[in-house]
Amino acid sequence: MDLRPDPAFGALADARAARVEAVGTEPPYVLIEPFRRTTPLIFTSPHSGRRYPKELMTAARVGLASLRRSEDAYVDEVFAGAAAHGAPILCASVARAYVDLNRDPTELDPAMFMDHPGVHTTTPRVQAGLGAIPRIAGDGQEIYWRKLPAGEAERRISAVHVPYHDVLRGLVEETKAAFGCAIVIDCHSMPSSARGPQQPDIVLGDRFGASCHPSITAMAEATLRRFGYRVSRNAPFAGGHTTQTYGRPLKKSHALQIELNRSLYLDERTLERSSGFKRVHGDMARLAAVLAEAELHRSLA
Repeated sequence: MDLRPDPAFGALADARAARVEAVGTEPPYVLIEPFRRTTPLIFTSPHSGRRYPKELMTAARVGLASLRRSEDAYVDEVFAGAAAHGAPILCASVARAYVDLNRDPTELDPAMFMDHPGVHTTTPRVQAGLGAIPRIAGDGQEIYWRKLPAGEAERRISAVHVPYHDVLRGLVEETKAAFGCAIVIDCHSMPSSARGPQQPDIVLGDRFGASCHPSITAMAEATLRRFGYRVSRNAPFAGGHTTQTYGRPLKKSHALQIELNRSLYLDERTLERSSGFKRVHGDMARLAAVLAEAELHRSLA
Protein backbone atom coordinates (compact mmCIF):
# COMPACT_ATOMS: atom_id res chain seq x y z
CA MET A 1 0.00 0.00 0.00
CA ASP A 2 1.34 3.44 -0.91
CA LEU A 3 1.23 5.51 2.29
CA ARG A 4 2.24 8.77 0.65
CA PRO A 5 -0.38 11.48 0.27
CA ASP A 6 -0.84 13.18 -3.05
CA PRO A 7 1.46 16.21 -2.72
CA ALA A 8 -0.32 19.54 -2.56
CA PHE A 9 2.18 20.87 -5.07
CA GLY A 10 4.42 19.04 -7.51
CA ALA A 11 7.56 20.68 -6.10
CA LEU A 12 7.69 18.16 -3.28
CA ALA A 13 8.07 15.30 -5.72
CA ASP A 14 11.40 16.74 -6.88
CA ALA A 15 12.75 16.82 -3.30
CA ARG A 16 11.36 13.48 -2.18
CA ALA A 17 14.04 10.87 -2.96
CA ALA A 18 17.43 10.88 -1.25
CA ARG A 19 20.08 11.35 -3.91
CA VAL A 20 23.67 12.37 -4.48
CA GLU A 21 24.41 15.28 -6.82
CA ALA A 22 26.28 18.53 -7.18
CA VAL A 23 24.95 21.10 -4.75
CA GLY A 24 24.63 23.85 -7.35
CA THR A 25 22.28 22.02 -9.70
CA GLU A 26 19.14 23.57 -8.17
CA PRO A 27 18.14 25.88 -5.29
CA PRO A 28 18.85 24.54 -1.79
CA TYR A 29 15.19 24.83 -0.82
CA VAL A 30 11.67 24.16 -2.07
CA LEU A 31 9.08 26.89 -1.56
CA ILE A 32 5.49 25.69 -1.79
CA GLU A 33 3.07 28.57 -2.23
CA PRO A 34 -0.67 28.30 -1.58
CA PHE A 35 -3.10 29.38 -4.26
CA ARG A 36 -3.60 32.49 -2.15
CA ARG A 37 -2.03 33.49 1.16
CA THR A 38 -4.85 33.87 3.65
CA THR A 39 -3.02 33.53 6.97
CA PRO A 40 0.08 34.90 8.71
CA LEU A 41 1.32 31.32 9.16
CA ILE A 42 4.60 30.25 7.51
CA PHE A 43 5.64 26.59 7.80
CA THR A 44 9.31 25.65 7.60
CA SER A 45 11.19 22.34 7.49
CA PRO A 46 14.95 22.98 7.68
CA HIS A 47 16.06 19.38 8.31
CA SER A 48 14.10 17.33 5.77
CA GLY A 49 16.46 17.87 2.81
CA ARG A 50 17.43 14.72 0.94
CA ARG A 51 20.04 15.97 -1.53
CA TYR A 52 23.53 14.78 -0.63
CA PRO A 53 26.23 16.79 -2.45
CA LYS A 54 28.96 14.78 -4.13
CA GLU A 55 31.71 16.57 -2.23
CA LEU A 56 30.10 15.50 1.06
CA MET A 57 29.99 11.85 -0.01
CA THR A 58 33.60 12.00 -1.26
CA ALA A 59 34.87 13.41 2.04
CA ALA A 60 32.69 11.25 4.29
CA ARG A 61 33.94 8.15 6.06
CA VAL A 62 30.35 6.92 6.54
CA GLY A 63 27.77 5.92 3.97
CA LEU A 64 24.45 7.44 2.94
CA ALA A 65 22.50 5.30 5.42
CA SER A 66 24.43 6.82 8.33
CA LEU A 67 24.13 10.38 7.02
CA ARG A 68 20.39 9.98 6.58
CA ARG A 69 20.02 9.43 10.33
CA SER A 70 20.42 13.20 10.63
CA GLU A 71 17.32 13.86 8.52
CA ASP A 72 13.92 14.84 9.79
CA ALA A 73 12.73 12.33 7.24
CA TYR A 74 9.53 13.27 5.36
CA VAL A 75 8.62 16.11 7.73
CA ASP A 76 8.15 18.27 4.63
CA GLU A 77 5.51 15.82 3.41
CA VAL A 78 3.89 15.48 6.84
CA PHE A 79 3.15 19.22 6.90
CA ALA A 80 2.46 19.67 3.18
CA GLY A 81 -1.28 20.01 3.81
CA ALA A 82 -0.72 23.45 5.35
CA ALA A 83 -0.59 24.94 1.86
CA ALA A 84 -4.26 24.08 1.38
CA HIS A 85 -5.02 26.42 4.28
CA GLY A 86 -3.31 29.49 2.86
CA ALA A 87 0.21 29.10 4.28
CA PRO A 88 3.50 28.91 2.37
CA ILE A 89 5.88 26.06 3.23
CA LEU A 90 9.66 26.51 2.99
CA CYS A 91 11.57 23.20 2.96
CA ALA A 92 15.27 22.48 2.80
CA SER A 93 16.28 20.35 -0.17
CA VAL A 94 19.96 19.90 0.78
CA ALA A 95 20.74 17.48 3.59
CA ARG A 96 21.31 18.62 7.15
CA ALA A 97 24.55 16.62 7.22
CA TYR A 98 25.97 19.11 4.70
CA VAL A 99 24.70 22.33 6.29
CA ASP A 100 22.38 22.65 9.29
CA LEU A 101 19.89 25.43 8.57
CA ASN A 102 18.67 25.50 12.16
CA ARG A 103 22.06 26.70 13.44
CA ASP A 104 23.62 30.12 13.54
CA PRO A 105 26.11 30.20 10.64
CA THR A 106 28.85 31.18 13.09
CA GLU A 107 28.44 27.91 15.02
CA LEU A 108 31.54 26.33 13.53
CA ASP A 109 33.98 23.96 15.17
CA PRO A 110 37.54 25.18 14.32
CA ALA A 111 38.89 21.69 15.03
CA MET A 112 37.08 20.44 11.90
CA PHE A 113 39.10 22.64 9.55
CA MET A 114 42.69 22.73 8.31
CA ASP A 115 42.89 26.43 9.02
CA HIS A 116 40.76 28.72 11.14
CA PRO A 117 37.36 28.97 9.38
CA GLY A 118 36.84 32.60 10.34
CA VAL A 119 34.10 33.08 12.91
CA HIS A 120 33.05 30.41 15.35
CA THR A 121 31.15 30.13 18.58
CA THR A 122 31.67 27.55 21.30
CA THR A 123 28.18 26.30 22.09
CA PRO A 124 26.97 22.97 23.47
CA ARG A 125 25.79 22.09 19.95
CA VAL A 126 29.23 22.72 18.46
CA GLN A 127 30.88 20.75 21.27
CA ALA A 128 28.50 17.86 20.52
CA GLY A 129 29.51 17.91 16.86
CA LEU A 130 26.23 19.44 15.72
CA GLY A 131 27.21 22.89 14.53
CA ALA A 132 26.33 24.62 11.27
CA ILE A 133 28.67 22.15 9.53
CA PRO A 134 27.99 18.94 11.47
CA ARG A 135 30.88 16.73 12.54
CA ILE A 136 28.66 13.89 13.77
CA ALA A 137 25.99 11.96 11.85
CA GLY A 138 22.61 11.16 13.34
CA ASP A 139 23.81 7.76 14.51
CA GLY A 140 26.76 9.27 16.40
CA GLN A 141 29.50 8.43 13.92
CA GLU A 142 32.16 10.92 12.85
CA ILE A 143 31.31 12.08 9.32
CA TYR A 144 34.76 12.96 7.90
CA TRP A 145 38.03 11.13 7.33
CA ARG A 146 40.10 14.25 7.79
CA LYS A 147 39.86 17.99 8.39
CA LEU A 148 38.11 20.16 5.79
CA PRO A 149 39.63 23.14 3.97
CA ALA A 150 38.89 26.37 5.81
CA GLY A 151 37.05 27.81 2.81
CA GLU A 152 34.62 24.89 2.79
CA ALA A 153 32.58 26.31 5.65
CA GLU A 154 32.14 29.67 3.95
CA ARG A 155 31.29 28.02 0.64
CA ARG A 156 28.59 25.82 2.14
CA ILE A 157 27.08 28.61 4.19
CA SER A 158 26.97 30.88 1.12
CA ALA A 159 25.51 28.20 -1.15
CA VAL A 160 22.86 26.78 1.19
CA HIS A 161 22.34 28.62 4.48
CA VAL A 162 22.24 32.17 3.14
CA PRO A 163 19.71 31.55 0.31
CA TYR A 164 17.35 29.60 2.57
CA HIS A 165 17.28 32.29 5.25
CA ASP A 166 17.06 35.08 2.66
CA VAL A 167 13.83 33.47 1.46
CA LEU A 168 12.50 32.94 4.99
CA ARG A 169 13.33 36.49 6.00
CA GLY A 170 11.51 37.74 2.91
CA LEU A 171 8.46 35.60 3.70
CA VAL A 172 8.34 37.00 7.23
CA GLU A 173 8.53 40.60 6.03
CA GLU A 174 5.93 40.04 3.28
CA THR A 175 3.60 38.36 5.75
CA LYS A 176 3.95 41.12 8.32
CA ALA A 177 3.18 43.68 5.64
CA ALA A 178 0.06 41.78 4.55
CA PHE A 179 -1.32 40.68 7.94
CA GLY A 180 0.36 42.85 10.56
CA CYS A 181 2.29 39.90 12.00
CA ALA A 182 4.01 36.66 10.98
CA ILE A 183 3.90 33.25 12.67
CA VAL A 184 6.65 30.79 11.74
CA ILE A 185 5.87 27.15 12.53
CA ASP A 186 9.25 25.38 12.43
CA CYS A 187 8.71 21.66 11.86
CA HIS A 188 11.03 18.87 13.05
CA SER A 189 11.11 15.26 14.18
CA MET A 190 12.85 13.55 17.11
CA PRO A 191 14.04 9.96 17.60
CA SER A 192 11.70 7.82 19.66
CA SER A 193 14.66 7.00 21.91
CA ALA A 194 15.14 10.66 22.87
CA ARG A 195 13.21 10.43 26.14
CA GLY A 196 12.42 6.77 26.73
CA PRO A 197 9.06 4.95 26.59
CA GLN A 198 7.09 7.72 28.31
CA GLN A 199 8.32 10.53 26.10
CA PRO A 200 5.77 12.88 24.55
CA ASP A 201 4.46 12.40 21.05
CA ILE A 202 5.01 16.08 20.27
CA VAL A 203 7.18 18.78 21.84
CA LEU A 204 6.29 22.43 21.33
CA GLY A 205 9.21 24.83 21.68
CA ASP A 206 8.68 28.56 22.17
CA ARG A 207 11.92 29.26 24.05
CA PHE A 208 9.96 29.29 27.30
CA GLY A 209 7.60 31.96 26.01
CA ALA A 210 10.24 34.24 24.50
CA SER A 211 9.69 33.46 20.80
CA CYS A 212 5.93 33.25 20.51
CA HIS A 213 2.77 34.78 21.96
CA PRO A 214 1.37 32.35 24.56
CA SER A 215 -1.99 32.19 22.78
CA ILE A 216 -0.36 30.51 19.76
CA THR A 217 1.41 27.87 21.83
CA ALA A 218 -1.70 27.26 23.92
CA MET A 219 -3.90 26.82 20.86
CA ALA A 220 -1.44 24.42 19.22
CA GLU A 221 -1.14 22.39 22.43
CA ALA A 222 -4.89 22.19 23.04
CA THR A 223 -5.54 21.19 19.44
CA LEU A 224 -2.90 18.45 19.43
CA ARG A 225 -4.14 17.09 22.76
CA ARG A 226 -7.64 17.00 21.34
CA PHE A 227 -6.27 14.90 18.47
CA GLY A 228 -5.01 12.41 21.04
CA TYR A 229 -1.29 13.26 21.26
CA ARG A 230 0.86 13.52 24.39
CA VAL A 231 2.29 17.04 24.26
CA SER A 232 5.00 18.76 26.26
CA ARG A 233 6.52 22.21 26.10
CA ASN A 234 10.20 23.11 25.79
CA ALA A 235 11.58 19.78 27.04
CA PRO A 236 13.80 18.44 25.67
CA PHE A 237 13.61 20.91 22.76
CA ALA A 238 12.87 24.60 23.38
CA GLY A 239 13.75 25.84 19.91
CA GLY A 240 16.82 26.52 17.80
CA HIS A 241 18.22 29.15 15.47
CA THR A 242 14.92 29.60 13.62
CA THR A 243 12.83 30.30 16.70
CA GLN A 244 15.54 32.51 18.18
CA THR A 245 16.00 34.52 14.99
CA TYR A 246 12.40 34.92 13.84
CA GLY A 247 10.63 34.73 17.19
CA ARG A 248 10.45 38.43 18.07
CA PRO A 249 6.93 38.99 19.47
CA LEU A 250 7.58 42.68 20.19
CA LYS A 251 8.29 43.08 16.47
CA LYS A 252 5.13 41.15 15.49
CA SER A 253 7.14 38.09 14.47
CA HIS A 254 6.39 34.83 16.27
CA ALA A 255 8.05 31.40 15.99
CA LEU A 256 6.95 28.05 17.38
CA GLN A 257 8.93 24.82 16.95
CA ILE A 258 7.11 21.49 16.58
CA GLU A 259 8.99 18.22 17.19
CA LEU A 260 7.20 15.01 16.16
CA ASN A 261 8.14 11.65 17.61
CA ARG A 262 9.34 9.77 14.53
CA SER A 263 7.75 6.53 15.66
CA LEU A 264 4.36 8.12 15.00
CA TYR A 265 4.82 8.00 11.23
CA LEU A 266 8.16 6.37 10.39
CA ASP A 267 9.97 3.05 10.61
CA GLU A 268 13.13 4.42 12.21
CA ARG A 269 15.21 1.42 11.15
CA THR A 270 14.43 1.61 7.42
CA LEU A 271 13.40 5.30 7.23
CA GLU A 272 10.26 4.22 5.38
CA ARG A 273 6.84 5.70 6.09
CA SER A 274 4.86 3.56 8.51
CA SER A 275 1.15 2.86 8.72
CA GLY A 276 0.82 5.91 10.98
CA PHE A 277 1.95 8.33 8.27
CA LYS A 278 -1.52 8.98 6.88
CA ARG A 279 -2.95 9.84 10.29
CA VAL A 280 -0.13 12.22 11.24
CA HIS A 281 -0.20 13.91 7.83
CA GLY A 282 -3.94 14.48 8.19
CA ASP A 283 -3.66 15.74 11.75
CA MET A 284 -0.96 18.26 10.89
CA ALA A 285 -3.18 19.59 8.10
CA ARG A 286 -6.01 19.87 10.63
CA LEU A 287 -3.68 21.73 13.00
CA ALA A 288 -2.82 24.18 10.22
CA ALA A 289 -6.53 24.65 9.54
CA VAL A 290 -7.29 25.38 13.21
CA LEU A 291 -4.48 27.93 13.48
CA ALA A 292 -5.42 29.56 10.16
CA GLU A 293 -9.12 29.74 10.95
CA ALA A 294 -8.45 31.31 14.35
CA GLU A 295 -7.31 34.44 12.51
CA LEU A 296 -4.67 35.03 15.13
CA HIS A 297 -3.40 38.09 13.32
CA ARG A 298 -6.49 40.02 14.36
CA SER A 299 -5.39 39.87 17.99
CA LEU A 300 -1.61 39.86 17.46
CA ALA A 301 -1.18 42.56 14.82
